[in-house]
Amino acid sequence: MFSGLFIRRPNLAIVIALVVTIAGALAILAIPVAQFPPITPPSVQVSATYPGANAQVVADSVAAPIEAQVNGVEGMLYMSSTSTDTGAYTLSVTFAQGTDPDLAQINVQNRLSLATPTLPTEVSRQGVTVRKQSSNMLMAVNVFSPGGQFDPIFISNYASINLRDAIARVPGVGDAQVMGALTYAMRVWMDPNRMTALGITAADVVAAIQNQNLQASAGQIGAPPVPDGQQQQLTILARGRLDDPKQFAGIIVRTNPNGGVVRLGDIGRVELGAQSYGSTAKLDGDPAATLVVYQSPDANALDVATAVRAELDRLSGRFPEGLDYAVVFDTTSFVSATIEEIVLTLGITFLLVVVVIYVFLQDWRATMIPTLAIPVSIIGVFAVLLVLGYSANTITLFALVLAIGLVVDDAIVVVENVRRVMEEHPDQPAPSASRIAMEQVTGAIVASTLVLAAVFVPVAFLPGITGQLYRQFAVTITTAFLISGMVSLTLTPALCGLLLRPPTRPWRPLAAFNRGLDGVRDRYGGLVGWLSRKLVIGIAVFALLTAGAFLLLRSLPTAFLPSEDQGYFFVNVQLPSAASLSRTEAVMTDVTERLRATPGVAHVISIAGYSILSGAASNVGLQIVVLKPWGERGAAETVDALLGRLRPQLGVIAESVQNRTLSGGPGRASG
Repeated sequence: MFSGLFIRRPNLAIVIALVVTIAGALAILAIPVAQFPPITPPSVQVSATYPGANAQVVADSVAAPIEAQVNGVEGMLYMSSTSTDTGAYTLSVTFAQGTDPDLAQINVQNRLSLATPTLPTEVSRQGVTVRKQSSNMLMAVNVFSPGGQFDPIFISNYASINLRDAIARVPGVGDAQVMGALTYAMRVWMDPNRMTALGITAADVVAAIQNQNLQASAGQIGAPPVPDGQQQQLTILARGRLDDPKQFAGIIVRTNPNGGVVRLGDIGRVELGAQSYGSTAKLDGDPAATLVVYQSPDANALDVATAVRAELDRLSGRFPEGLDYAVVFDTTSFVSATIEEIVLTLGITFLLVVVVIYVFLQDWRATMIPTLAIPVSIIGVFAVLLVLGYSANTITLFALVLAIGLVVDDAIVVVENVRRVMEEHPDQPAPSASRIAMEQVTGAIVASTLVLAAVFVPVAFLPGITGQLYRQFAVTITTAFLISGMVSLTLTPALCGLLLRPPTRPWRPLAAFNRGLDGVRDRYGGLVGWLSRKLVIGIAVFALLTAGAFLLLRSLPTAFLPSEDQGYFFVNVQLPSAASLSRTEAVMTDVTERLRATPGVAHVISIAGYSILSGAASNVGLQIVVLKPWGERGAAETVDALLGRLRPQLGVIAESVQNRTLSGGPGRASG
């Protein structure tokens, strides 16, 4: 008999249980933590810019050759692109679930290299970028000037130069982007009348800037071959790229035959500005740079958020006077609160299960045996999750909450049967009674474990995003059942042989409970006997309950995921096509004022010129509405309640074609 080995050698069973528990405990320290399993397929984004071109020109000269080459790349599901009147082009290539994102990026880059020679020269000069597109938004860091000492261009560039790369290097950060970036650039405003009078064209100006704004290799003095006696060899340092408007204004555009020169400052003015003004960012209506941080798929969200905040604290010590930052949008706040609630639920469930076991077994020794099966079965699951590359998320932890009440069933069966044998054979010692009991119930334990596992295993093979979401649920609860079955065949009989003693008289309050339970059992038996004689009535009651359950099921609302208040929601603003950015900003300012006047709203992050639905365009905008902490909001200030009040308020804005509120979290969107 399989269990006989562990009854004779209980130390072996204890060691196996300890190994499983320790492996699970170590896995808890290393396993990633997230809100949900990764359900979005990997995607790669291709970005290019054609300055001065409209959307049709971008589509014909940039999108067409790139998409012709990228189409059909290995593992691709579909691709979508956006061409805007600002000259921006974005292509998103979505791959099948399970595709290696790094390999997908390399494959797209290789295909793109075939299209590069056919792109306009200006597009190639600007550069075409390929990067993995991360959907796991972790937080948004807002850099701003409280006293208004710095303009938006300085704030944006400070965030890009001093923060973005440092944050991107934090372990677990997949990407970091400055939304509404105003990258420094020298802007040359040419005077067409002066240029016409002097016979200078725009091409002459471009050529002069390119030829004189470069990092040249000036050579060396005293380099071989040299005359004998040369004592020194010096490298010539020449002024390279220009970095000041006055230096650019001094660029010689043309030399006249009489020796005179025409400088860039003679035919125009030069100023330091932004390369593009196609997007702006604000925090609560004030200029700010918004640095969005994305999490790597295999990283621990809570650890990454902590590391990012620590890095920000370090970097903020170097901020110039008058510059500050704030992290008002952090998705890990909800994740942390959710994990804490689930862990608390796990603890309460564990205590309730132990109390129920004691009430019915009425022996602390007998209670301790199935109680020990709970931590072994639950903690050991994490080792399997880590090996499979899964995370600790709301789905897997919910499976563990359900499993707590089920993993003790087999252990209780073993303990009850051993006690029955000891009652029937008082002369049998506990080890002998355990062997007799296991001979009787081993088959039943194996069968019940496999039946419970068979209920959930098919869920792991559901196709599509639904299967990807609930696969970890099925694996978690099935693993818990299998470990509990193993514990019931090894540790439980061994502990029964070590700990159980012949039953004694129960504690007086428990004796009263037994009498009450016997009365309930007798009445239940009488009811069942009566229904068995009145078969028609029994069938009618069963049919009525079944029909009622079916009707209630039909009346319940359905959703891909349950609706939850995550402490934030998104607002997408869209104006008519060809609306200017200033017009979009005016509408977003109006929306921001309405949002900030709403009770329960703490902060509003606004990004004009960008939408999570349609990408970059002058007629769209995105707003992240961050609510006050859950403890400071009542029932009238939940996400759903606020959305219900805000939709009619935002819908009256005449300028806006669409004000769509998007609540936070997967599967939650309404318009």
